[in-house]
Amino acid sequence: MAKSSAQGKRIKLPKLKKPAMDYQFLGTVIVLLAFGLIMILSASSPVAYASYNDSFYYFKKQFIWAIIGSVAMLVASNFEYTKLKKYGKLALVVSVILLIVVLIPGIGVVVNEARRWIQLGPINFQPSEVVKFGVVLFMAVSLADNYKALKDFSGLMVYLVILGFIAGLIMLEPHFSCTMLILASAAVMLFAAGVKWTHVGLLAAPAAVGVVALVVSAPYRLQRVTTFLDPFKDIRGEGWQIVQSLYAIGSGGIFGAGIGQSRQKYLNIPEPQNDFIFSIICEELGLLGAILVIALFAFLIYRGIKIAMEAPDLFGTLLTLGIISLIAIQALVNIAVVTSSMPVTGMPLPFFSYGGTALAITMAEMGVVLNVSKHKKKALEGK
Repeated sequence: MAKSSAQGKRIKLPKLKKPAMDYQFLGTVIVLLAFGLIMILSASSPVAYASYNDSFYYFKKQFIWAIIGSVAMLVASNFEYTKLKKYGKLALVVSVILLIVVLIPGIGVVVNEARRWIQLGPINFQPSEVVKFGVVLFMAVSLADNYKALKDFSGLMVYLVILGFIAGLIMLEPHFSCTMLILASAAVMLFAAGVKWTHVGLLAAPAAVGVVALVVSAPYRLQRVTTFLDPFKDIRGEGWQIVQSLYAIGSGGIFGAGIGQSRQKYLNIPEPQNDFIFSIICEELGLLGAILVIALFAFLIYRGIKIAMEAPDLFGTLLTLGIISLIAIQALVNIAVVTSSMPVTGMPLPFFSYGGTALAITMAEMGVVLNVSKHKKKALEGK
């Protein structure tokens, strides 16, 4: 009996590439983090010296949180993201508890007439930073398992009720910008999960009315809208901050005054290390510096969307899109506010604005995205 020519030969199967994280995404995060620390040092030095007799006060605190955040990113990048699925409901429950606790007198700390912080020893902890990720995680888990329910309006209403409850608690602080951020990120996830456009159309008008009602109901929010329409009308009052920001941006020109050479940071722009740090970037690094910052965010968002599209499951896609939308919306709104393209609202610039817990949680979220990137649909070697 003749033996087959193939008999005895070992058939070699193609090997799968070893999963590797998206190093372009990681590199962009590192550059943004380093850039942010440099600008914190530059923007905060005058106010830090005036308030604490230490020009490095804010920088040192932010640097410590940057280290904590880097460790959190490393841990999250090596934690199997699929294991987060079992914490979806818990994330929602914890978010609600934190939002209730911060409203309790004696526990929640009032700053600038807003009760948004919980004092934990020397640390002021802002629950809304945790809530952002908590809502994203809950939505990703729930929508991945029940996306077919969005075909019916009743299925969509379940999520709207939950989001409305969360938004109501945040508005009690009050924290308008955070409310809008969470709702916008949730909307991105609902669209990605397949919500019907007809249902969106039915909700568009009530949503617009609701936003207008929230603005009109609070005199300070209405004042911000009228100031936006003509900031130079009350240049020494309500328009002071945005006018000083525009002066900073205009004086930067194309190449800027040079790192550390801002004049507006010398107590002209209130707390320049916070929401208006982009104006200091424009003043010191000019148009080129502003373009660089925007390009870094654009590339981070692009890589994030790419990771989401290559995720092996719907949960990974929705989770990544939710996280990236948080970064994208914050960056877009912050830059729009600083350039007087929209009314002033307290939206920080990720990686740049001063805030330790916000930075640490953002870095942890970046770690989650990196972990998802490790599990992208693997291609065969040679393909």
